[in-house]
Amino acid sequence: MSALTPPTDMPTPTTDKITQAAMETIYLCKFRVSMDGEWLCLRELDDISLTPDPEPTQEDSWEDLTDLVEQMRDDAEDPNYLMANERMNLMNMAKLSIKGLIESALNLGRTLDSDYAPLQQFFVVMEHCLKHGLKAKKTFLGQNKSFWGPLELVEKLVPEAAEITASVKDLPGLKTPVGRGRAWLRLALMQKKLSEYMKALINRKELLSEFYEPNALMMEEEGAIIAGLLVGLNVIDANFCMKGEDLDSQVGVIDFSMYLKDGNSSKGSEGDGQITAILDQKNYVEELNRHLNATVNNLQAKVDALEKSNTKLTEELAVANNRIITLQEEMERVKEESSHILESNRKGPKQDKTSEGQALSDARKHLKEETQLRLDVEKELEMQIGMRQEMEMAMKMLEKDVCEKQDALVSLRQQLDDLRALKHELAFKLQSSDLGVKQKSELNSRLEEKTNQMAATIKQLEQSEKDLVKQAKTLNSAANKLIPKHH
Repeated sequence: MSALTPPTDMPTPTTDKITQAAMETIYLCKFRVSMDGEWLCLRELDDISLTPDPEPTQEDSWEDLTDLVEQMRDDAEDPNYLMANERMNLMNMAKLSIKGLIESALNLGRTLDSDYAPLQQFFVVMEHCLKHGLKAKKTFLGQNKSFWGPLELVEKLVPEAAEITASVKDLPGLKTPVGRGRAWLRLALMQKKLSEYMKALINRKELLSEFYEPNALMMEEEGAIIAGLLVGLNVIDANFCMKGEDLDSQVGVIDFSMYLKDGNSSKGSEGDGQITAILDQKNYVEELNRHLNATVNNLQAKVDALEKSNTKLTEELAVANNRIITLQEEMERVKEESSHILESNRKGPKQDKTSEGQALSDARKHLKEETQLRLDVEKELEMQIGMRQEMEMAMKMLEKDVCEKQDALVSLRQQLDDLRALKHELAFKLQSSDLGVKQKSELNSRLEEKTNQMAATIKQLEQSEKDLVKQAKTLNSAANKLIPKHH
Protein backbone atom coordinates (compact mmCIF):
# COMPACT_ATOMS: atom_id res chain seq x y z
CA MET A 1 0.00 0.00 0.00
CA SER A 2 2.84 2.33 0.74
CA ALA A 3 4.28 1.67 -2.69
CA LEU A 4 1.07 2.92 -4.29
CA THR A 5 0.79 6.03 -2.14
CA PRO A 6 2.10 9.10 -3.98
CA PRO A 7 4.45 11.61 -2.40
CA THR A 8 2.85 14.38 -0.41
CA ASP A 9 4.02 17.14 -2.77
CA MET A 10 2.40 15.49 -5.89
CA PRO A 11 -1.23 16.21 -6.78
CA THR A 12 -3.59 13.32 -6.03
CA PRO A 13 -5.61 11.98 -9.03
CA THR A 14 -9.31 12.31 -8.30
CA THR A 15 -12.19 10.28 -9.71
CA ASP A 16 -13.01 13.14 -12.11
CA LYS A 17 -9.54 12.95 -13.63
CA ILE A 18 -9.71 9.15 -13.88
CA THR A 19 -13.12 9.48 -15.56
CA GLN A 20 -11.82 12.06 -18.00
CA ALA A 21 -8.81 9.89 -18.88
CA ALA A 22 -11.07 6.86 -19.48
CA MET A 23 -13.38 8.88 -21.72
CA GLU A 24 -10.52 10.31 -23.78
CA THR A 25 -8.90 6.88 -24.37
CA ILE A 26 -9.83 5.17 -27.66
CA TYR A 27 -10.65 1.53 -26.95
CA LEU A 28 -11.48 -1.08 -29.54
CA CYS A 29 -13.71 -3.05 -27.21
CA LYS A 30 -10.89 -2.78 -24.57
CA PHE A 31 -8.54 -5.50 -25.85
CA ARG A 32 -5.93 -7.36 -23.82
CA VAL A 33 -4.24 -10.75 -24.40
CA SER A 34 -5.54 -13.78 -22.53
CA MET A 35 -3.42 -16.12 -20.42
CA ASP A 36 -2.83 -18.79 -23.11
CA GLY A 37 -1.73 -16.19 -25.64
CA GLU A 38 -4.02 -17.54 -28.38
CA TRP A 39 -7.03 -15.23 -28.08
CA LEU A 40 -7.33 -11.52 -27.64
CA CYS A 41 -9.40 -11.00 -24.49
CA LEU A 42 -11.51 -7.81 -24.49
CA ARG A 43 -11.58 -6.20 -21.06
CA GLU A 44 -14.92 -4.44 -20.50
CA LEU A 45 -14.69 -1.27 -18.40
CA ASP A 46 -18.31 -1.39 -17.22
CA ASP A 47 -17.14 -1.91 -13.66
CA ILE A 48 -15.39 1.51 -13.77
CA SER A 49 -17.89 4.26 -13.27
CA LEU A 50 -17.60 7.03 -15.88
CA THR A 51 -19.67 9.54 -13.89
CA PRO A 52 -17.90 11.96 -11.54
CA ASP A 53 -18.30 11.17 -7.85
CA PRO A 54 -17.91 13.52 -4.90
CA GLU A 55 -14.29 14.40 -4.22
CA PRO A 56 -12.86 11.65 -1.98
CA THR A 57 -9.93 11.93 0.30
CA GLN A 58 -6.42 11.08 -0.81
CA GLU A 59 -6.25 7.76 1.03
CA ASP A 60 -9.71 6.56 -0.09
CA SER A 61 -9.06 7.23 -3.82
CA TRP A 62 -5.80 5.26 -3.86
CA GLU A 63 -7.33 2.42 -1.84
CA ASP A 64 -10.19 2.14 -4.36
CA LEU A 65 -7.74 2.12 -7.25
CA THR A 66 -5.65 -0.60 -5.56
CA ASP A 67 -8.75 -2.72 -4.95
CA LEU A 68 -9.76 -2.31 -8.61
CA VAL A 69 -6.32 -3.48 -9.82
CA GLU A 70 -6.41 -6.49 -7.51
CA GLN A 71 -9.93 -7.35 -8.68
CA MET A 72 -8.83 -7.20 -12.33
CA ARG A 73 -5.91 -9.52 -11.56
CA ASP A 74 -8.24 -12.01 -9.86
CA ASP A 75 -10.61 -11.91 -12.84
CA ALA A 76 -7.75 -12.48 -15.28
CA GLU A 77 -6.93 -15.74 -13.51
CA ASP A 78 -10.51 -17.10 -13.80
CA PRO A 79 -10.84 -19.30 -16.97
CA ASN A 80 -14.64 -18.88 -17.11
CA TYR A 81 -14.18 -15.12 -17.02
CA LEU A 82 -11.64 -15.32 -19.87
CA MET A 83 -13.94 -17.48 -22.00
CA ALA A 84 -16.85 -15.09 -21.40
CA ASN A 85 -14.64 -12.18 -22.40
CA GLU A 86 -13.53 -14.02 -25.54
CA ARG A 87 -17.14 -14.71 -26.52
CA MET A 88 -18.08 -11.06 -26.02
CA ASN A 89 -15.01 -9.97 -28.01
CA LEU A 90 -15.84 -12.21 -30.95
CA MET A 91 -19.48 -11.15 -30.95
CA ASN A 92 -18.48 -7.47 -31.00
CA MET A 93 -15.98 -8.10 -33.79
CA ALA A 94 -18.63 -10.01 -35.76
CA LYS A 95 -21.02 -7.08 -35.39
CA LEU A 96 -18.41 -4.61 -36.62
CA SER A 97 -17.34 -6.87 -39.49
CA ILE A 98 -20.88 -7.62 -40.74
CA LYS A 99 -21.97 -3.98 -40.46
CA GLY A 100 -18.88 -2.70 -42.27
CA LEU A 101 -19.20 -5.35 -44.98
CA ILE A 102 -22.86 -4.54 -45.69
CA GLU A 103 -22.28 -0.77 -45.77
CA SER A 104 -19.22 -0.97 -48.00
CA ALA A 105 -20.87 -3.51 -50.34
CA LEU A 106 -23.97 -1.32 -50.77
CA ASN A 107 -21.80 1.74 -51.43
CA LEU A 108 -19.69 -0.22 -53.92
CA GLY A 109 -22.74 -1.42 -55.84
CA ARG A 110 -21.21 -4.47 -57.55
CA THR A 111 -20.57 -8.17 -57.02
CA LEU A 112 -17.86 -8.84 -54.43
CA ASP A 113 -14.89 -11.12 -55.09
CA SER A 114 -12.25 -12.78 -52.94
CA ASP A 115 -9.89 -9.76 -53.14
CA TYR A 116 -12.34 -7.43 -51.34
CA ALA A 117 -10.70 -6.53 -48.00
CA PRO A 118 -13.88 -6.24 -45.78
CA LEU A 119 -15.03 -9.62 -47.10
CA GLN A 120 -11.67 -11.20 -46.27
CA GLN A 121 -11.85 -9.81 -42.72
CA PHE A 122 -15.40 -11.15 -42.33
CA PHE A 123 -14.23 -14.68 -43.15
CA VAL A 124 -11.31 -14.30 -40.71
CA VAL A 125 -13.70 -13.26 -37.91
CA MET A 126 -16.08 -16.14 -38.73
CA GLU A 127 -13.15 -18.55 -38.65
CA HIS A 128 -12.18 -17.32 -35.16
CA CYS A 129 -15.80 -17.68 -34.02
CA LEU A 130 -15.96 -21.28 -35.26
CA LYS A 131 -12.59 -22.12 -33.69
CA HIS A 132 -13.50 -20.77 -30.25
CA GLY A 133 -13.68 -23.54 -27.69
CA LEU A 134 -12.93 -26.37 -30.14
CA LYS A 135 -11.92 -29.66 -28.56
CA ALA A 136 -8.50 -30.86 -29.64
CA LYS A 137 -8.49 -34.23 -31.39
CA LYS A 138 -5.41 -36.40 -31.05
CA THR A 139 -3.85 -37.65 -34.31
CA PHE A 140 -0.55 -39.22 -35.29
CA LEU A 141 0.89 -35.74 -35.88
CA GLY A 142 -0.31 -34.36 -32.54
CA GLN A 143 -3.40 -32.45 -31.46
CA ASN A 144 -5.57 -30.95 -34.19
CA LYS A 145 -8.28 -28.28 -33.96
CA SER A 146 -10.45 -27.93 -37.07
CA PHE A 147 -13.93 -26.44 -37.56
CA TRP A 148 -14.56 -28.59 -40.67
CA GLY A 149 -16.09 -31.33 -38.51
CA PRO A 150 -19.03 -29.21 -37.24
CA LEU A 151 -19.66 -27.82 -40.73
CA GLU A 152 -19.97 -31.33 -42.14
CA LEU A 153 -22.95 -31.88 -39.83
CA VAL A 154 -24.97 -29.20 -41.63
CA GLU A 155 -25.77 -31.47 -44.60
CA LYS A 156 -27.47 -33.87 -42.16
CA LEU A 157 -29.60 -31.05 -40.72
CA VAL A 158 -30.30 -29.13 -43.96
CA PRO A 159 -30.39 -31.26 -47.14
CA GLU A 160 -29.64 -28.25 -49.34
CA ALA A 161 -26.15 -28.00 -47.79
CA ALA A 162 -25.18 -31.39 -49.23
CA GLU A 163 -24.44 -29.73 -52.58
CA ILE A 164 -21.78 -27.34 -51.25
CA THR A 165 -20.29 -30.06 -49.02
CA ALA A 166 -19.86 -32.30 -52.07
CA SER A 167 -18.41 -29.39 -54.05
CA VAL A 168 -15.88 -28.71 -51.31
CA LYS A 169 -14.82 -32.36 -51.20
CA ASP A 170 -14.39 -32.39 -54.99
CA LEU A 171 -12.11 -29.34 -55.11
CA PRO A 172 -8.65 -30.65 -56.09
CA GLY A 173 -6.53 -27.94 -54.44
CA LEU A 174 -7.79 -28.43 -50.86
CA LYS A 175 -5.61 -30.72 -48.75
CA THR A 176 -6.41 -29.71 -45.13
CA PRO A 177 -9.64 -29.56 -43.10
CA VAL A 178 -9.07 -25.83 -42.51
CA GLY A 179 -9.04 -25.18 -46.25
CA ARG A 180 -12.27 -27.17 -46.71
CA GLY A 181 -13.94 -25.20 -43.91
CA ARG A 182 -12.94 -21.88 -45.52
CA ALA A 183 -14.25 -23.03 -48.91
CA TRP A 184 -17.52 -24.13 -47.26
CA LEU A 185 -18.04 -20.66 -45.73
CA ARG A 186 -17.50 -18.99 -49.11
CA LEU A 187 -19.91 -21.28 -50.94
CA ALA A 188 -22.56 -20.84 -48.23
CA LEU A 189 -22.24 -17.05 -48.54
CA MET A 190 -22.61 -17.33 -52.33
CA GLN A 191 -25.81 -19.33 -51.77
CA LYS A 192 -27.05 -16.61 -49.35
CA LYS A 193 -27.88 -19.34 -46.82
CA LEU A 194 -25.02 -18.95 -44.35
CA SER A 195 -27.37 -17.65 -41.64
CA GLU A 196 -29.81 -20.55 -42.18
CA TYR A 197 -27.04 -23.14 -41.93
CA MET A 198 -25.54 -21.57 -38.80
CA LYS A 199 -28.94 -21.40 -37.06
CA ALA A 200 -29.63 -25.04 -37.85
CA LEU A 201 -26.22 -25.99 -36.46
CA ILE A 202 -26.53 -23.92 -33.27
CA ASN A 203 -29.98 -25.31 -32.47
CA ARG A 204 -28.51 -28.84 -32.22
CA LYS A 205 -26.17 -28.36 -29.26
CA GLU A 206 -26.22 -32.07 -28.47
CA LEU A 207 -24.36 -32.62 -31.75
CA LEU A 208 -22.03 -29.67 -31.21
CA SER A 209 -21.01 -30.94 -27.79
CA GLU A 210 -18.89 -33.57 -29.55
CA PHE A 211 -16.70 -30.82 -31.03
CA TYR A 212 -16.93 -27.86 -28.61
CA GLU A 213 -16.35 -27.15 -24.94
CA PRO A 214 -19.46 -26.30 -22.86
CA ASN A 215 -18.55 -22.58 -22.63
CA ALA A 216 -17.58 -22.17 -26.32
CA LEU A 217 -19.18 -19.44 -28.43
CA MET A 218 -21.21 -21.90 -30.52
CA MET A 219 -22.68 -23.37 -27.33
CA GLU A 220 -23.74 -20.02 -25.79
CA GLU A 221 -26.21 -17.31 -26.74
CA GLU A 222 -23.50 -15.23 -28.49
CA GLY A 223 -23.47 -17.84 -31.26
CA ALA A 224 -27.22 -17.43 -31.78
CA ILE A 225 -26.79 -13.64 -31.92
CA ILE A 226 -24.08 -13.94 -34.60
CA ALA A 227 -26.28 -16.35 -36.59
CA GLY A 228 -29.06 -13.74 -36.50
CA LEU A 229 -26.69 -11.01 -37.66
CA LEU A 230 -25.70 -13.11 -40.68
CA VAL A 231 -29.20 -12.64 -42.15
CA GLY A 232 -28.17 -9.14 -43.24
CA LEU A 233 -25.56 -10.61 -45.61
CA ASN A 234 -28.33 -11.88 -47.90
CA VAL A 235 -28.49 -8.40 -49.49
CA ILE A 236 -24.99 -8.64 -50.98
CA ASP A 237 -23.81 -10.64 -54.00
CA ALA A 238 -20.49 -12.46 -53.95
CA ASN A 239 -18.67 -14.55 -56.53
CA PHE A 240 -15.55 -16.61 -55.73
CA CYS A 241 -13.23 -18.64 -57.94
CA MET A 242 -11.60 -21.12 -55.56
CA LYS A 243 -9.83 -23.37 -58.07
CA GLY A 244 -6.65 -21.32 -58.06
CA GLU A 245 -6.94 -19.91 -54.52
CA ASP A 246 -4.71 -21.33 -51.77
CA LEU A 247 -7.09 -21.67 -48.83
CA ASP A 248 -4.93 -24.15 -46.92
CA SER A 249 -2.01 -21.86 -46.08
CA GLN A 250 -3.82 -18.55 -45.48
CA VAL A 251 -3.14 -16.90 -42.11
CA GLY A 252 -6.30 -15.73 -40.36
CA VAL A 253 -5.30 -12.45 -38.66
CA ILE A 254 -7.89 -9.81 -37.78
CA ASP A 255 -6.97 -6.35 -39.08
CA PHE A 256 -8.24 -4.06 -36.29
CA SER A 257 -7.19 -0.93 -38.17
CA MET A 258 -10.30 -1.32 -40.37
CA TYR A 259 -12.54 -0.73 -37.35
CA LEU A 260 -10.62 2.08 -35.61
CA LYS A 261 -12.19 5.52 -36.01
CA ASP A 262 -10.83 8.84 -34.83
CA GLY A 263 -11.44 12.50 -35.49
CA ASN A 264 -9.62 12.38 -38.78
CA SER A 265 -11.91 9.75 -40.34
CA SER A 266 -14.15 12.39 -41.91
CA LYS A 267 -11.14 14.23 -43.32
CA GLY A 268 -9.64 11.07 -44.77
CA SER A 269 -12.93 9.87 -46.32
CA GLU A 270 -12.44 12.05 -49.41
CA GLY A 271 -8.90 10.74 -49.84
CA ASP A 272 -10.16 7.18 -49.38
CA GLY A 273 -12.81 7.80 -52.04
CA GLN A 274 -10.20 9.10 -54.45
CA ILE A 275 -7.93 6.15 -53.73
CA THR A 276 -10.87 3.75 -54.27
CA ALA A 277 -11.65 5.40 -57.61
CA ILE A 278 -8.00 5.18 -58.60
CA LEU A 279 -7.85 1.51 -57.62
CA ASP A 280 -11.01 0.82 -59.67
CA GLN A 281 -9.44 2.56 -62.67
CA LYS A 282 -6.23 0.60 -62.09
CA ASN A 283 -8.15 -2.69 -61.99
CA TYR A 284 -10.01 -1.72 -65.18
CA VAL A 285 -6.76 -0.83 -66.96
CA GLU A 286 -5.12 -4.07 -65.80
CA GLU A 287 -8.13 -6.08 -67.01
CA LEU A 288 -8.02 -4.29 -70.37
CA ASN A 289 -4.28 -4.93 -70.49
CA ARG A 290 -4.87 -8.64 -69.90
CA HIS A 291 -7.43 -8.74 -72.72
CA LEU A 292 -5.04 -6.94 -75.06
CA ASN A 293 -2.23 -9.32 -74.14
CA ALA A 294 -4.51 -12.28 -74.86
CA THR A 295 -5.50 -10.74 -78.23
CA VAL A 296 -1.86 -10.10 -79.11
CA ASN A 297 -0.97 -13.69 -78.18
CA ASN A 298 -3.80 -15.02 -80.36
CA LEU A 299 -2.71 -12.84 -83.29
CA GLN A 300 0.88 -13.96 -82.81
CA ALA A 301 -0.24 -17.58 -82.87
CA LYS A 302 -2.18 -16.93 -86.09
CA VAL A 303 0.88 -15.23 -87.63
CA ASP A 304 3.03 -18.23 -86.69
CA ALA A 305 0.50 -20.60 -88.22
CA LEU A 306 0.38 -18.51 -91.41
CA GLU A 307 4.17 -18.45 -91.60
CA LYS A 308 4.29 -22.23 -91.28
CA SER A 309 1.60 -22.60 -93.95
CA ASN A 310 3.45 -20.14 -96.20
CA THR A 311 6.67 -22.12 -95.79
CA LYS A 312 4.84 -25.33 -96.67
CA LEU A 313 3.23 -23.76 -99.74
CA THR A 314 6.61 -22.42 -100.86
CA GLU A 315 8.07 -25.91 -100.64
CA GLU A 316 5.12 -27.34 -102.58
CA LEU A 317 5.53 -24.61 -105.21
CA ALA A 318 9.21 -25.48 -105.62
CA VAL A 319 8.30 -29.16 -106.03
CA ALA A 320 5.65 -28.24 -108.64
CA ASN A 321 8.15 -26.09 -110.58
CA ASN A 322 10.62 -28.98 -110.63
CA ARG A 323 7.85 -31.27 -111.86
CA ILE A 324 6.95 -28.84 -114.64
CA ILE A 325 10.56 -28.60 -115.75
CA THR A 326 10.81 -32.38 -115.78
CA LEU A 327 7.60 -32.66 -117.81
CA GLN A 328 8.82 -30.06 -120.29
CA GLU A 329 12.07 -31.97 -120.77
CA GLU A 330 10.17 -35.22 -121.24
CA MET A 331 7.83 -33.52 -123.73
CA GLU A 332 10.78 -32.29 -125.77
CA ARG A 333 12.25 -35.77 -125.69
CA VAL A 334 8.95 -37.28 -126.87
CA LYS A 335 8.73 -34.77 -129.70
CA GLU A 336 12.23 -35.64 -130.83
CA GLU A 337 11.42 -39.34 -130.67
CA SER A 338 8.21 -38.85 -132.67
CA SER A 339 9.98 -36.83 -135.36
CA HIS A 340 12.71 -39.44 -135.54
CA ILE A 341 10.11 -42.20 -135.92
CA LEU A 342 8.35 -40.29 -138.72
CA GLU A 343 11.58 -39.87 -140.63
CA SER A 344 12.47 -43.54 -140.19
CA ASN A 345 8.99 -44.54 -141.43
CA ARG A 346 9.44 -42.57 -144.59
CA LYS A 347 12.79 -44.16 -145.35
CA GLY A 348 12.15 -47.77 -144.10
CA PRO A 349 10.20 -50.65 -145.70
CA LYS A 350 6.43 -50.81 -145.67
CA GLN A 351 6.15 -53.96 -143.46
CA ASP A 352 7.46 -52.00 -140.51
CA LYS A 353 4.86 -49.25 -140.85
CA THR A 354 2.24 -51.10 -138.80
CA SER A 355 4.43 -51.61 -135.74
CA GLU A 356 5.82 -48.13 -136.00
CA GLY A 357 2.30 -46.71 -136.32
CA GLN A 358 1.34 -48.53 -133.15
CA ALA A 359 4.38 -47.07 -131.39
CA LEU A 360 3.53 -43.64 -132.72
CA SER A 361 -0.05 -43.86 -131.42
CA ASP A 362 1.27 -44.91 -128.01
CA ALA A 363 3.68 -42.00 -128.03
CA ARG A 364 0.89 -39.58 -128.96
CA LYS A 365 -1.31 -40.96 -126.21
CA HIS A 366 1.51 -40.60 -123.70
CA LEU A 367 2.14 -37.06 -124.94
CA LYS A 368 -1.53 -36.20 -124.53
CA GLU A 369 -1.52 -37.51 -120.94
CA GLU A 370 1.62 -35.57 -120.11
CA THR A 371 0.12 -32.42 -121.65
CA GLN A 372 -3.06 -32.82 -119.54
CA LEU A 373 -0.94 -33.40 -116.44
CA ARG A 374 1.04 -30.24 -117.20
CA LEU A 375 -2.19 -28.22 -117.54
CA ASP A 376 -3.41 -29.57 -114.17
CA VAL A 377 -0.12 -28.68 -112.50
CA GLU A 378 -0.17 -25.16 -113.98
CA LYS A 379 -3.75 -24.70 -112.74
CA GLU A 380 -2.80 -25.88 -109.26
CA LEU A 381 0.22 -23.59 -109.35
CA GLU A 382 -2.01 -20.61 -110.15
CA MET A 383 -4.27 -21.52 -107.23
CA GLN A 384 -1.26 -21.79 -104.91
CA ILE A 385 0.01 -18.40 -106.07
CA GLY A 386 -3.41 -16.83 -105.44
CA MET A 387 -3.58 -18.37 -101.95
CA ARG A 388 -0.07 -17.11 -101.22
CA GLN A 389 -1.04 -13.57 -102.23
CA GLU A 390 -4.12 -13.73 -99.99
CA MET A 391 -2.00 -14.96 -97.08
CA GLU A 392 0.52 -12.18 -97.58
CA MET A 393 -2.31 -9.64 -97.54
CA ALA A 394 -3.76 -11.18 -94.36
CA MET A 395 -0.33 -11.13 -92.72
CA LYS A 396 0.06 -7.44 -93.55
CA MET A 397 -3.34 -6.68 -92.02
CA LEU A 398 -2.45 -8.71 -88.90
CA GLU A 399 0.86 -6.90 -88.55
CA LYS A 400 -0.94 -3.58 -88.80
CA ASP A 401 -3.49 -4.69 -86.17
CA VAL A 402 -0.69 -5.88 -83.87
CA CYS A 403 1.09 -2.52 -84.20
CA GLU A 404 -2.13 -0.69 -83.30
CA LYS A 405 -2.67 -2.98 -80.29
CA GLN A 406 0.90 -2.43 -79.13
CA ASP A 407 0.48 1.35 -79.37
CA ALA A 408 -2.74 1.13 -77.34
CA LEU A 409 -0.97 -1.10 -74.81
CA VAL A 410 1.86 1.42 -74.44
CA SER A 411 -0.62 4.26 -73.84
CA LEU A 412 -2.53 2.18 -71.29
CA ARG A 413 0.68 1.33 -69.45
CA GLN A 414 1.54 5.04 -69.37
CA GLN A 415 -1.90 5.76 -67.89
CA LEU A 416 -1.34 3.00 -65.34
CA ASP A 417 2.00 4.53 -64.33
CA ASP A 418 0.33 7.93 -63.98
CA LEU A 419 -2.39 6.41 -61.79
CA ARG A 420 0.21 4.71 -59.60
CA ALA A 421 2.10 7.99 -59.22
CA LEU A 422 -1.13 9.76 -58.28
CA LYS A 423 -1.90 7.01 -55.77
CA HIS A 424 1.55 7.37 -54.14
CA GLU A 425 1.11 11.15 -54.04
CA LEU A 426 -2.28 10.86 -52.34
CA ALA A 427 -0.90 8.33 -49.87
CA PHE A 428 2.02 10.68 -49.09
CA LYS A 429 -0.39 13.62 -48.58
CA LEU A 430 -2.58 11.50 -46.32
CA GLN A 431 0.44 10.40 -44.29
CA SER A 432 1.62 14.03 -44.03
CA SER A 433 -1.81 15.17 -42.85
CA ASP A 434 -1.89 12.36 -40.26
CA LEU A 435 1.57 13.43 -39.03
CA GLY A 436 0.43 17.06 -38.78
CA VAL A 437 -2.66 16.10 -36.83
CA LYS A 438 -0.54 13.97 -34.50
CA GLN A 439 1.87 16.85 -33.88
CA LYS A 440 -1.05 19.21 -33.19
CA SER A 441 -2.57 16.73 -30.75
CA GLU A 442 0.78 16.43 -28.94
CA LEU A 443 1.08 20.22 -28.79
CA ASN A 444 -2.47 20.43 -27.48
CA SER A 445 -1.74 17.90 -24.75
CA ARG A 446 1.37 19.85 -23.75
CA LEU A 447 -0.63 23.09 -23.58
CA GLU A 448 -3.24 21.33 -21.43
CA GLU A 449 -0.50 20.14 -19.06
CA LYS A 450 0.91 23.66 -18.82
CA THR A 451 -2.61 25.01 -18.25
CA ASN A 452 -3.15 22.51 -15.42
CA GLN A 453 0.22 23.46 -13.90
CA MET A 454 -0.64 27.18 -14.10
CA ALA A 455 -4.05 26.52 -12.53
CA ALA A 456 -2.36 24.66 -9.66
CA THR A 457 0.12 27.53 -9.25
CA ILE A 458 -2.74 30.06 -9.18
CA LYS A 459 -4.48 28.02 -6.51
CA GLN A 460 -1.30 27.97 -4.42
CA LEU A 461 -0.89 31.75 -4.86
CA GLU A 462 -4.52 32.32 -3.87
CA GLN A 463 -4.00 30.16 -0.79
CA SER A 464 -0.83 32.03 0.13
CA GLU A 465 -2.68 35.33 -0.43
CA LYS A 466 -5.42 34.18 1.92
CA ASP A 467 -2.76 33.26 4.49
CA LEU A 468 -1.14 36.69 4.15
CA VAL A 469 -4.51 38.39 4.54
CA LYS A 470 -5.15 36.38 7.69
CA GLN A 471 -1.71 37.34 9.05
CA ALA A 472 -2.34 40.98 8.21
CA LYS A 473 -5.69 40.87 9.98
CA THR A 474 -3.99 39.27 12.98
CA LEU A 475 -1.30 41.95 13.04
CA ASN A 476 -3.89 44.70 12.73
CA SER A 477 -5.90 43.30 15.61
CA ALA A 478 -2.73 43.00 17.70
CA ALA A 479 -1.74 46.57 16.80
CA ASN A 480 -5.22 47.85 17.71
CA LYS A 481 -4.93 46.16 21.08
CA LEU A 482 -1.51 47.69 21.75
CA ILE A 483 -2.53 51.26 20.83
CA PRO A 484 -5.12 51.72 23.69
CA LYS A 485 -2.58 50.43 26.17
CA HIS A 486 -0.15 53.12 25.16
CA HIS A 487 -2.87 55.76 25.53
